[in-house]
Amino acid sequence: MSSQPDPSRPAQDHAPAQPSGLRQTYTASSSPLIGDNSSQASTSSQHHAAGPSRRHATDTTPLLGTSLDLREAAHEGPCNHGTFSPRPISPTSSIPGGPFSPSESETESSSQSIDGVLSRSSRNKTWKKRLAAKIRSQKMSTSSALAEQHGVKDSALMYLSYYLPVMIWPKKYNWSYFKGDFVGALTVAGMYIPMALSLADNLAHVPPLNGLYAFVFNPFIYALLGSCPAMIVGPEAAGSLLVGTVVKSVIDRSGGDENATLQAKICGIVTGMSGAMVLIAGVGRLGFLDSVLSRPFLRGFISAIGVVVAVDQLIPELGLSRLADEAHVGHASSIDKLAFVFRNLDKVHQLTFIIAATSFAIIMVCREIKRRLQPRYPAVAYIPDRFLVVVLSAFVAYWREWDKAGVAVLGKVEAASGRLFQFHWPLHPSNLSYMREAMGTSFLIALLGFFESSVAAKSLGGEGFAGIQFSPNRELVALGAANVVGACFSSLPAFGGYGRSKVNKSTGGRTPVSSLILSGLTLLCITFLLPYLYYLPKPVLSSLISVVGWSLIEECPHDILFFLRIRAWQELGLMAIIVVVTIFFSLSFGMAIGVGLSLLKVIRHATRPRIQILGRIPGTNRFENAEANLDRLEFIEGCLIVKIPEPLTFANTGELKTRLRRLELYGSSMAHPALPRLRREDSNRNIIFDIHGVTSLDGSGTQVLEEIVRSYRERGVRIFFSRGPGHDSEVGQLLRRSGIVELIGGEHHLVNDVHEALKLTEAEERGELRVPDRLATES
Repeated sequence: MSSQPDPSRPAQDHAPAQPSGLRQTYTASSSPLIGDNSSQASTSSQHHAAGPSRRHATDTTPLLGTSLDLREAAHEGPCNHGTFSPRPISPTSSIPGGPFSPSESETESSSQSIDGVLSRSSRNKTWKKRLAAKIRSQKMSTSSALAEQHGVKDSALMYLSYYLPVMIWPKKYNWSYFKGDFVGALTVAGMYIPMALSLADNLAHVPPLNGLYAFVFNPFIYALLGSCPAMIVGPEAAGSLLVGTVVKSVIDRSGGDENATLQAKICGIVTGMSGAMVLIAGVGRLGFLDSVLSRPFLRGFISAIGVVVAVDQLIPELGLSRLADEAHVGHASSIDKLAFVFRNLDKVHQLTFIIAATSFAIIMVCREIKRRLQPRYPAVAYIPDRFLVVVLSAFVAYWREWDKAGVAVLGKVEAASGRLFQFHWPLHPSNLSYMREAMGTSFLIALLGFFESSVAAKSLGGEGFAGIQFSPNRELVALGAANVVGACFSSLPAFGGYGRSKVNKSTGGRTPVSSLILSGLTLLCITFLLPYLYYLPKPVLSSLISVVGWSLIEECPHDILFFLRIRAWQELGLMAIIVVVTIFFSLSFGMAIGVGLSLLKVIRHATRPRIQILGRIPGTNRFENAEANLDRLEFIEGCLIVKIPEPLTFANTGELKTRLRRLELYGSSMAHPALPRLRREDSNRNIIFDIHGVTSLDGSGTQVLEEIVRSYRERGVRIFFSRGPGHDSEVGQLLRRSGIVELIGGEHHLVNDVHEALKLTEAEERGELRVPDRLATES
């Protein structure tokens, strides 16, 4: 019994006896774009002779045919074979009026099976469970259906443990990990606790204790919520420097008197605001923002920070701090500070300079020795060289009484309020004036801190302890919550850092316990060791920061050479602009310029339609981008084949009409509009849109597409849509509700591939196909 032809698929039921002129093809190497009638005929007529019984491989041909069918025979009763369980074959009858029925029926069948599981499970729930089911996301509901299908226990605790990793990893922790975690935390504490003191005192201009607070609260909170077990959060040079700009601005505006209580309050406000911004971004699922800022921006800004940090530390390392305060160069640019240093070289304090230079040299030599020896002797990573330098310098300063010789020492380390760990809510309405002033800087700290944390987490590797999966959104929540808690005790902003996290991982730390141990060690230091920090020389702390500045700069030449080798002039230009603006003006201005240029680049990329004109590979039914393969592709006489490889939204449809017009006139969207017309008008009498990439469509995109189609139809141009969405898909419904399908000539102008559209254009030009109703009647 022969099957009846489907009236909705007329394109497969006609094959002209002789190919018309429309089927003639030409290549760019043999004919100009406007073409002529003397071009040789294409071999596509061979495909007409094949008849409907022979199916040609196209982009819509299934990859898994009957020869690769892995399903067993269907059987009654429960089935536990997994994904490839034997089930009755899905019905393949096409949806009336839908030309893409096979894929659509499969989608509908799978969705019906999931909906069936959901409906059966919902009937067995109590009213409380039904209420909980209503507030669950669609993804969680689908996950519940899949879990029930495969016999996996689905509970609220499972989803809660995903957002609270602390519910997972303690159950899988054993004491074999403790040695590595303890050694890693001890090594990080020895290297970075003195650094926290230096960052607070020299860069942030707040009491040194506030730097230590950032290693007490932030690692503890991150260990409970973070999705990267080996990462260590703490204060960074960039964030501390930005805090220092706000603190100096407020102090200068209030009269210029050093006020430790006000400094600590400003520090807490900046940290609290940056933490709140990060937390809100995490709740709003804005983790994709880590892909907005480009690598050249990050490298350029970090290198600029390294230069700014190194120049800032020259002043205390040369013993010119008091003179700089009198000259009010604290807010000056790095160039102005260098000029100040050169003007006052005759006033350098020699002992201070010798201490700073010696400390810097020792740390850099030890760093290089450890880098060279660590591949052969991994144990050298455990040597806390910076901690030893700090301890020995403090002892020598006490023994030789350097403070009486004019060398600045850290002095008494105490809380600004007189009490350790005093709670203050930083975002109180009474602090609104300070919050306004710190708003912009807090945003920059949040943006840079999350970006650097994300880079560090991704660089540490994807394998997570106890199956914890990295998630940018959960990272935002964890980092935001950690900084909000730390801000309540006026700590410095603390985010993930690749350097200390790498040290932690290389010395054995691999679980969140290393962060908890670091928090505990810092707490012990605050409780018992503060009196012994009195004689710590400030030039030594400045040398520690200079080492950090050097490490921020040293990777820049590698990136510059790479971009030079690939001739990435835009990236090099962006790096140069950020570095120059930051050094000659200010850190905030450089950050704003970099973020603005990066966002403009993203917006430009997002709003530019990437439509292509397609040409056919000779002897096949495959079509490729003609602009990229101009010499080896065939062009179809009288047809313009346009591929739209992306969703159409309000952002990228603004120039769609203009670029389509260029394709009509020149056959290339890259042609300059000053050129005269290169394609004849009758070369565009049939336009085929390959819309396989239009996976989504919003209202603005639909309206622009409708205007384009209407304009073509008013000019008598035939329109065909190839490889479009399914009949019941959201895009398919939009095409029908907007009248686009009716405008192009009905459902029979929606075809499975470009080759089928070409056969339709041939039939309509020969007058063999008038309207779909006539074809349905004849068949």
